[in-house]
Amino acid sequence: MRNNSDFLFASESVSEGHPDKVADCISDTVLDTYLAADPEARVACETMVTTNQIILAGEVRGPESITKELLIEKARETVKEIGYDQEGFSWKNAKSLNFMHSQSVNIAVGVDGGLGKDEGAGDQGIMFGYATSETESLMPAPIYYAHKILKNLNDLRKSGDIKGKGFLPDAKSQVTLRYVQGKPIEATSIVLSTQHEEWMSQKEIKEILGELVTNTLPQGWMCPEQEFYVNPTGIFIIGGPDGDCGLTGRKIIVDTYGGAAPHGGGAFSGKDPTKVDRSAAYACRYLAKNIVAAGLADSCTLQISYAIGVSHPLSVYVDLHDTGKDVNEKELEKVLREIMDLSPKGIRKHLRLNRPIYKETAAYGHFGRQPDVVKDNFTWEQTDLVDTLRLAFKR
Repeated sequence: MRNNSDFLFASESVSEGHPDKVADCISDTVLDTYLAADPEARVACETMVTTNQIILAGEVRGPESITKELLIEKARETVKEIGYDQEGFSWKNAKSLNFMHSQSVNIAVGVDGGLGKDEGAGDQGIMFGYATSETESLMPAPIYYAHKILKNLNDLRKSGDIKGKGFLPDAKSQVTLRYVQGKPIEATSIVLSTQHEEWMSQKEIKEILGELVTNTLPQGWMCPEQEFYVNPTGIFIIGGPDGDCGLTGRKIIVDTYGGAAPHGGGAFSGKDPTKVDRSAAYACRYLAKNIVAAGLADSCTLQISYAIGVSHPLSVYVDLHDTGKDVNEKELEKVLREIMDLSPKGIRKHLRLNRPIYKETAAYGHFGRQPDVVKDNFTWEQTDLVDTLRLAFKR
């Protein structure tokens, strides 16, 4: 986004019950199931969900113990956890089909290492990472608060609190913030749509959500009442996959930076970490975040490119958006290659990606999340390169 200028910027998020996110959650559940059995498993799982239908497709290479029936069972468990047991979409009786098949040998031969050949990237592509000092998580504020509103709503729905009764899994948010001199200062409008039980009135829904949003935003940031739009089309009873078909990978901007930074185009969910669409995007966020956390810049965009079957990145590009603190971007690009092995295998080893850690990433953003020391998840959000970067630039 522009630095040192005044503007409005909006980002949206969707809940775990949004049909596309249901598909993402199922795809990452399939991935975790394989990685739990074999850390070297290869998975590219696509999911489609619609009215009482769950369809799996894609390519895998893993243990024969992972049967089609087991994956269907895991998919149902995921739908149950999200909260769907409705007439039009229920974890109990949705018809489930599994069309997963073996990975192409042509892809495998290009990716696999051995016999003097380094492991190659699982596909060609360009990946981006971004970080900014405008929030504590070093994420753009609009997407940060759009996610946080829906996460708080989801927690309320599942908490057993009387205020959460009547809310159903499908929800969307959109947050527009005013920037002055490149810094966010307030919300100018909030859009929040949520599926609900038929007995809930729109007045009751708006009152509950108004309190939730006000408590989620920084003090004094709440938008004017006339700019707080709750279920703008009226009632929202039919939702989730019964209201709209869901597909894996259709919310890539929600998954990343809310449009505040470029996106290479590749989706994440359902892909094992040999796919650089996922692993290298995580590495880009990790490096960009550490650059900003080290105080070398207030914002940073980083791009890495790969070719299928080739182990080393073809390019590394850094843009500090004129916020660098006496740091040469060309020198920074060189330093990044030195402090982290950016081959697909190097990334996976450094960030410990060959583990069943992905289901949790599928909703509320892959970036800006708090790493859990016990689970050792969201490793790409750690700032353990700060001292190395400061030393390299004599800070």
